Amino acid sequence: MAFVKDPSLNIFGEALQPCSTDPLTGFFRDGACETCTEDAGSHTVCCVMTAEFLAYSKYVGNDLSTPRPEYGFPGLKPGDGWCVCASRWLQAAEEGAAPLVNLSATHKRALDIIPLEMLEAHAVPPSA
Repeated sequence: MAFVKDPSLNIFGEALQPCSTDPLTGFFRDGACETCTEDAGSHTVCCVMTAEFLAYSKYVGNDLSTPRPEYGFPGLKPGDGWCVCASRWLQAAEEGAAPLVNLSATHKRALDIIPLEMLEAHAVPPSA
């Protein structure tokens, strides 16, 4: 069964930028926070992992730091880019543990769950 991707647009309505290819992220494991109807978790928020968020995620039942070779998952470390479920990011933000967000690589569907202002408040600072 082939999934049909939603339009590849970021929260600004522009072309969705890649999130991470090392490690390879995304619902489709194509490096972008693409989504579709079948993506029940809405893996749409491109985040830069922090030790705090990885510990928080493990605490709430989603261990992202332990390698799972049987699934081709290397385990994440601080600094890695990763497409996070919008509801989990919102939960982390409400509890003060949200990682920074790469806005240009965050899919517009994240806005169905997270207010734009909240994402902007956690934006990765622009490069100098």
